[in-house]
Amino acid sequence: MGERSASAGAGEATPLDVTVVIAARDAARTLPHQLRALAAQRTRCRWEVLVADNGSTDGTARVVERARAWLPRVRVLDAAAVRGAGAARNAAAEVARGDALLFCDADDVVDPGWVDAMRGALRRSDLVAGRLEWERLNDAAALASRALPQDDGLQSSEPLPALPCASASNLAIRRDRFRRLGGFDTGARYLQDTDLCWRAQLDGAHLAFEPAAVVHMRLRANLRGAWRQGRGSGMGQRWLAARYGRVAASLADGAPGGAPAA
Repeated sequence: MGERSASAGAGEATPLDVTVVIAARDAARTLPHQLRALAAQRTRCRWEVLVADNGSTDGTARVVERARAWLPRVRVLDAAAVRGAGAARNAAAEVARGDALLFCDADDVVDPGWVDAMRGALRRSDLVAGRLEWERLNDAAALASRALPQDDGLQSSEPLPALPCASASNLAIRRDRFRRLGGFDTGARYLQDTDLCWRAQLDGAHLAFEPAAVVHMRLRANLRGAWRQGRGSGMGQRWLAARYGRVAASLADGAPGGAPAA
């Protein structure tokens, strides 16, 4: 995996406090808004932004290179070897210099205090989810067409409703914990973030909700996109049920949950 970035140099090995990870594929239209929001962060911590380009053909990498004029801490990583957002995030985590990994998406917009809010919450927990805000980037019709999770707390899902979960669109984890868990499971096409949250908690982590860490979410712009997203969620639910059925049964019996099925 090679970096397409002008930032490589002698100082690359310097440890940092935070690495913001953005998985991107054909995101040239929306990514500039997210990068501008990151450039506006009010923080004094040592941090970087890694855009993991998952095989874009629309000039996403060029967008990142141009952004270096006003966001010099951003780098672009060629993460096209394995298709999927989880694989791209894993590739970025392998080369991240920050002690904390903060995940957000290429089509959303973070609040000005997002980095500091997430970093502060990670001092109290090694896995943190922020608040998803839905009104700023979407019209009334889009908002009325679907559920809007994680605006006032963590999510839950079968077959482990007692273990909270969260979206990778606004998620932070200590880098050492992420690497120990093996990152996102790229064998799953959908709901890799739910799986990561559950594996982390079964490994002893506490998932915390930080309402001050706000990401403004952009919904799918058309019915076809919304349908595909819903279909993917259903497929992910079936995968989770197969993987965690034994864990759910153990927890229901009052026994330790153990590890999920491979």
